[in-house]
Formats: sequence, structure tokens, C-alpha cells
Amino acid sequence: MKKSMWMLTVIALVAIIAAGCGGGNTGSSGNSASPAGSTNSGTGSTSGTKQNITLTYLASQGWIKDAEMQLAKKFEAETGIRIDYQIVPSDQYFNVLKTKLNAGEATDLFGGQSGKSEISLNYNVEKNAVDLSAEEWVKREDPLSIEQLTLNGKVYAQTIWDTGSSFVIAYNKKIFEEHGLSIPKTYEEFKALSQKLLDAGITPLYEPIADGWHHVLWFAEPGPRYDEVTPGLYDDLNANKKKFVDDPTMKLALDQLKEMYDLGFMGDNAFSDTGADSAVKMASGKYAMTLAAQSIVNDIEKADPNVKADQFGYFVIPLADNQIYYINPGGPSKFIYSGSKHIDEAKQYLAYLAQPENLQYMLDNDPTISNLNFPGLKDKYNEEQKKLMATYTKKGTDIQDYVNYVNPQWMDMGKDLVAMMGNAMTSEDVLKSIDKRRADMANVAKDPAWAK
Repeated sequence: MKKSMWMLTVIALVAIIAAGCGGGNTGSSGNSASPAGSTNSGTGSTSGTKQNITLTYLASQGWIKDAEMQLAKKFEAETGIRIDYQIVPSDQYFNVLKTKLNAGEATDLFGGQSGKSEISLNYNVEKNAVDLSAEEWVKREDPLSIEQLTLNGKVYAQTIWDTGSSFVIAYNKKIFEEHGLSIPKTYEEFKALSQKLLDAGITPLYEPIADGWHHVLWFAEPGPRYDEVTPGLYDDLNANKKKFVDDPTMKLALDQLKEMYDLGFMGDNAFSDTGADSAVKMASGKYAMTLAAQSIVNDIEKADPNVKADQFGYFVIPLADNQIYYINPGGPSKFIYSGSKHIDEAKQYLAYLAQPENLQYMLDNDPTISNLNFPGLKDKYNEEQKKLMATYTKKGTDIQDYVNYVNPQWMDMGKDLVAMMGNAMTSEDVLKSIDKRRADMANVAKDPAWAK
């Protein structure tokens, strides 16, 4: 086991022990920030009476940004309600969350990915989460995001996320110009330019496989391309009329991903590389591209002020010759645990975060986002992002947010892809494995499409 992975495992175990000792509502220590803001759950308006309450909040690493923590401090100053954030490494988070939910010891608030199959199977929200349908902010949140949080007509979480700025390939324009390269429109063009970079001593891609989840994006995000090549594929998958292993375009994309790894386009240390190092690695000039959130350009400039954000451009993942801009209307979301003793206070906090001025504060003070999924906000799209959206006029929803029983198996898919890259599985094996897990989840959910 790589040293970095070993360290993450140790950190996760410590987090599990600390969270277990703290219980669901006692405010045990973790990454904490003082929240504030006694708000009315329906309107988000502040009340005049301060309370002395701590809300515990379990979340995955990277989901709670500094801007939210600052709002939490303001919320605490106004209301006396403190938020105790308990942060768990991303590769261990869902196991920790499931353990706590199954034991009936979840925190007052817990984070989770949105998506119908995710919220029903992984979190069993009808049992474990509070119905938030009547909250005022539900009417303002992007309907596509709300749809991903709705089960049997009830809304169970709040998503405040940059759902429009998809993960794309950020590339160093200076390196491309120096080597006479242009944005690829096909996989073969992408392969040719990557080989040219490698021959010139530049690693084409920085890919943080060690995080366990990131490399799955290469397969899942171009989902609209699979549906384009085989019209109706998404709907047929949801109706159990087709399987992943039946689709030649999915297999092609996986074979191309494997070829990229085998040719050395991801460098020698991809299995141990982490997302936390992406900006520094890209700022070094030793890598030409990385698949990342579009805000990475700001992190790169921060890592090295001599490397400016406008030195980078964007293009979509070209596997299977994809030229569709894939959209992810979901994202990390906030659920209130049904067993919490402080449900009203947790609703106050969600209402506070969703106030327009606080949403704009998060947008203005979070360099990792360009917009949020609520109306009336002033976005921060840079010129290259505007060019990206103008270039790829055809848009579609990525596979994990449309096709059932995909998002809940994300980390397992990551393990399968690692096995494929290491020659322990074939692309066909990976697709069969995805199908098997989908069938298992569908049977647990008593999905009528699988009851044949």
C-alpha cells in the first residue's frame, strides 16, 4: 500500500473513533467552525433569541469550503447555534456514514451525494433524513438539483454547489502553443498530441488516482456521448432493457482510458498522485493537462503567482470522440438526520445558508466555484469558461445523474478501473461488474424493471 493511502486510512480510523465517541448530537470535536444565525426554518430570518446548541455535521473532505465556515461563525454569533464539522477523508467517507446511519448514531447533519438511487439506497432517506419539502429555499433552488434530492414527492436535502461548471480538461495554452498543438476533437487527436508532449519530455496528464474517485470521471462524464451514439440508451438502462456490457461505446471509452494509462500519458506515479497536489503539479510546467474543476486555474495561480490563471484553457473529455458538454445537476448535499434532537435548529442553518446574500458571499469568497445553483447571483465565469460553453453548444446530463444505480457504486467503479489499468480486469469485466452491482441495488430497491 502506498504511503499516502496508508496515511489516509489512519486518518479515517481516527475520525471514526472520534465520531463514534461523540455520538450523534453531542458536538464531539472535529474540524469545527462556529455557526451562527438563528433563522426561521421557513424564511431564513433571524430571531432575537440566542441559543446554546451545537449541531454536529459529518462531511467528506473537500465538501465544506472556508466561505461556509465563515458563514457558520456569523450564524453562531447571531443565534448561539454552533456547527461542529467532522471531516472524513473522501475514500473512507461513505463507509463511515453508512456505519453511523445503520447504527442509528448519525450526526445532526450529514453530507451525501445527490441522486435518486443514491439517496434511496445509500442513505435510506425516508428513514434517516428529514422531509424538507416545505422549506422556502426549495422553491428557489435549481429544479434539476431538487429533482436529484426528491424521492416519492418529498425533498430530503439541500444542494449548494457549482453544478454548471463540470469537470473538464484544463490545459496549459503556452505549452500547447510551443508544441503546435490545438484542442482535440477526437480521441485519436488527443492521443497524438499526448504522445507528442510525452516525446518532448512533458507528462501529458496529471491524474490523481489515489483519491479513489477522480479517475471514474473519465468514464462517467462523457455519458451523453454514449446516449448520442445509441439513442435512448439512458432510458433503456433505467428500464433494464439494456446493460452496460452491451454498449460498445462504453467499452471503447474504457479501452481508450486503459490505453492512455499504458502509454504513460498519466506519468509514472498516477496510482499515488492525489488531487491535493494538482495545482502545484500544474504550476510546475511539467504537466500539460489535468481533468479538474474549472476553478483549478485560480489554485494554480495561487500555487505560483508567476503562472497566471488565463494561461489555461479548457476542453471536454474526448473519449469515444465526445464533443458534448456534460452537465452534473447534482453534487454534495446537506441532509438533516431524522434522529437529531435539533431538527429545527438544523433547518435554521440550511435556511441561513440559502439566503441570497449568503449564497453570494459563498460565491464571492470561494475561489473554487464560478456560480451556484440558485437564481439571481452574479457569476464569476472567466473568458475561457465562456469560450468553453460557446464551443460546446450541445449539452447533456452525465451518466451518474441520469442512470439509476451508478452514483452509489462510484468508489467500487474506481477500484475496478484501477484493476483494469493493472491488467487484473478487462474493460468487459468492468462493465459486467457495474451491471452486477446495479442489479443488486435494484433488487434491494424492489425496482419493478428488474422484477422479471
